[in-house]
Amino acid sequence: MASEDVKTGESAVSTIVNLAEEAKLASEEVKAPSHAFYGICKSLVAGGVAGGVSRSAVAPLERLKILLQVQNPHSIRYNGTIQGLKYIWKTEGLRGMFKGNGTNCARIVPNSAVKFFSYEQASKGILWLHRQQTGNEEAELTPLLRLGAGACAGIIAMSSTYPMDMVRGRLTVQTEKSPSQYRGIFHALSTVLREEGPRALYRGWLPSVIGVVPYVGLNFAVYESLKAWLIKTKPFGLAENNELSVTTRLACGAAAGTLGQTVAYPLDVIRRRMQMVGWKDAASIVTGDGKTRAPIEYNGMVDAFRKTVKHEGFGALYKGLVPNSVKVVPSIAIAFVTYELVKDILGVEMRISD
Repeated sequence: MASEDVKTGESAVSTIVNLAEEAKLASEEVKAPSHAFYGICKSLVAGGVAGGVSRSAVAPLERLKILLQVQNPHSIRYNGTIQGLKYIWKTEGLRGMFKGNGTNCARIVPNSAVKFFSYEQASKGILWLHRQQTGNEEAELTPLLRLGAGACAGIIAMSSTYPMDMVRGRLTVQTEKSPSQYRGIFHALSTVLREEGPRALYRGWLPSVIGVVPYVGLNFAVYESLKAWLIKTKPFGLAENNELSVTTRLACGAAAGTLGQTVAYPLDVIRRRMQMVGWKDAASIVTGDGKTRAPIEYNGMVDAFRKTVKHEGFGALYKGLVPNSVKVVPSIAIAFVTYELVKDILGVEMRISD
């Protein structure tokens, strides 16, 4: 199911990347191989650091969001952001606040690295094609083209690390009272493979792919478009010498994150619930059918939407939105700013070494 779509996406993006490289060689002097390799490494390292820093900063809110998304309505433990955080602290302590963060970082570092790198390469390729079609060598990417580049980057990054996201979801929701404990990333992966088969590692992949398009696509499109508009118009003196301050870039990242997560959030809820299907020890955690305490089974994304709305109402699609909104703004903002700062630092070091 997933592998064919992923291969198709990777093939399309690899074509774009190849076109981007050809365009670069045609429009610029050929750089030394070491410099080209350094540029790739710089993007990957900056993206990885950005992902790890941003997710660790909001780990307690991320865990609470997932707990709210999947908790059984017959056994409510988390009634809101403040109460939920207090409950986790009281019952599990500081360790509970960051449960699953190690797995999340192990996933998000390569995910973020691939996402930022893929976005840069896809943007270059799309820009080259856009200039060829319009015949304007000075043309810039439009918001819609940035959306496409962001969507390509998000799908590639998400698909390459999805099994880690799946087991991270389960590690995050289990508590000290869970009947069976996953002891860590590799134990969870091996247990799921042994008990549920390899396809289980990609449960919820389809809504994730669909959600990536508006979420990651809008993140990049809004962020880059806001930056370009501020630099061009220079309102309120926010841009000086075609540069924006860290505070202004944080605001751009916050706006991008807020819009993207609001549009894609219902798909994130469905993804989390589908990831819990097949987990025999999840009955006390995963939502039931509104009548029993048993975990519900979903036959696919549409079935998951239908049963969620039928048994819990339309509002269930936005469970956990408040803590997610609280965390997504600083998370996205920190990620974008950290990425650019790390690239700047690595760029300075490279110039010094030269």
